[in-house]
Amino acid sequence: MTKTAFLGLGHYVPSKVVTNDDLAQMFDTSDEWIQKRTGIKERHYVEENGIGASDLAVPAVQMACKNAGIDVSEIDAIIFATLSPDHEFPGSGCFLNHKLGLGGIPALDVRNQCSGFLYGLQIADAWIRCGMYKRVALVGAEVHSTGLDFSDEGRDVTVLFGDGAACAILGPTEDEDAGLIDVEVHADGSGAKDLWIEAPSSSHMPRMTHEMIDNRAIWPAMNGRHVFRWATAKMPEVSRSVLERNGISVKDLDLVVPHQANKRINEFVAQKLEIPPDKVVHNIEKYGNTTAASIPLALSEAIQEGRAKKGDLVLMPAFGSGFTWGAALVRL
Repeated sequence: MTKTAFLGLGHYVPSKVVTNDDLAQMFDTSDEWIQKRTGIKERHYVEENGIGASDLAVPAVQMACKNAGIDVSEIDAIIFATLSPDHEFPGSGCFLNHKLGLGGIPALDVRNQCSGFLYGLQIADAWIRCGMYKRVALVGAEVHSTGLDFSDEGRDVTVLFGDGAACAILGPTEDEDAGLIDVEVHADGSGAKDLWIEAPSSSHMPRMTHEMIDNRAIWPAMNGRHVFRWATAKMPEVSRSVLERNGISVKDLDLVVPHQANKRINEFVAQKLEIPPDKVVHNIEKYGNTTAASIPLALSEAIQEGRAKKGDLVLMPAFGSGFTWGAALVRL
């Protein structure tokens, strides 16, 4: 039976590095405060005005194609996961399609925030197994820095996020010892307003007003304690579900590549699942939370560094805004 394989991965981050000390020059915070609560030391921001999520995606896709041993022209579908699209519409997948010279191939945007890569993976898996497409570029890309509040009021959210992109080239394989094993995703909108941006909104006429700006409705808002409780409950829960359904033990795992939202969350999840620390990938200290890009970025780096290799069994759990969450199992 045809399975979906990870043929190659690639990633890209902007060159501008912003440290915790840099942020401390803008609002009331400190390197110690940020590291203690999040594990983040620095993050990358776009270098100048005019750079969108699709621009970051281009070199990530090119690197993924090189590692997959294919030409960019061989991509026959794009799935673009992002919460920071280039524009309100059209989707960033269409902008990426054009920038890669792939006019004519389908481009689907996925708006499931930190779980976006997993939602996109489930879609790509269905497309590939039914024979619809053979080379799917699954992209996660974010430009958070242009939408953050660099004031004391916004610091709790602002310190978390960074810009970056990553891509997985997915395709069919007949290899029984490789490929995607399972993906499980969930959502619960009762927590939607615990991590969101209220405005602009199509429920308001007009969608954007000066009052919304004055009331801070245009900035990300988070109920941190509530998000932490949900994340540390749902990520282990869905991980166990995927493992048990496939008759796989935690001890069988070679590597866990979780969404990089908060190092404390990932350490808590690993403890709940009884996963040794040396099997868990953390790169949040360098990049912060890159939402939809975080899992493929961390996996791409792990492969590049030799920490992940062909034949490894990898678990990828995530939790984020929506609330959305999920987990995937793949044999590289």
